[in-house]
Amino acid sequence: MRAGLALRRFYARHFLVPQFDAVGEGWDFKKPWYVRIAGPGIRLGRFVHVVGAWGRPVELCTFSTSEGTGELVIGDHCLISPGVRISAARRVELRDDCMLASGVYLTDADWHDVHDRTRAPGRCAPIVLERNVWIGDGAIVCKGVHIGENTIVGAGSVVVSDLPADSIAAGNPARVMRPLGDEERVVTRASLFQHSATEADRKNAYLSFYTLCGNTFGGWLRARLFPTVGD
Repeated sequence: MRAGLALRRFYARHFLVPQFDAVGEGWDFKKPWYVRIAGPGIRLGRFVHVVGAWGRPVELCTFSTSEGTGELVIGDHCLISPGVRISAARRVELRDDCMLASGVYLTDADWHDVHDRTRAPGRCAPIVLERNVWIGDGAIVCKGVHIGENTIVGAGSVVVSDLPADSIAAGNPARVMRPLGDEERVVTRASLFQHSATEADRKNAYLSFYTLCGNTFGGWLRARLFPTVGD
């Protein structure tokens, strides 16, 4: 199991980290062989967690156009889940503590002109997710959208216009369902990392050990050749 963790860390450091313009301390890529990085101008903050999965790779991409190269900026303590795709022809920015659930798609361009289908990337406008935004499973955030601090977007929603802070929104197109409410204090992912990068690495390793401690090479081989319920 420790060898597996070391391999994961080596793979991420050798094959993924060099592709970013900047990566902060405390990063963690789970299943890094299912994470794809394409293009310059991609930056990660501190303690960012990216989780790839078989059949649901994470894809972080920027594109160059006649007006320049897109930028993708992911702030501190963000969580990127399996199947997330982010495509930036202008600029996509996730501020600190944002969480993207499985299958979320953020795109700041149409990718083809509405009338001239040979023109790419079509109309573009930056996306900004303010601090502590949570985007639910399979939701899509389209070009030009600004989502306010602490707002939650429901699973499967399509966000085509700005959403205010401290709201819960859902639907196609997404609309505010109700205020988030202030009955309880909002606790952000930053609270998980109120210690040094070394301590964060120790906690990451402990969590991985806890979830994988029952795994063995023989068990992996059996599951590949003779899978059963639970594999």
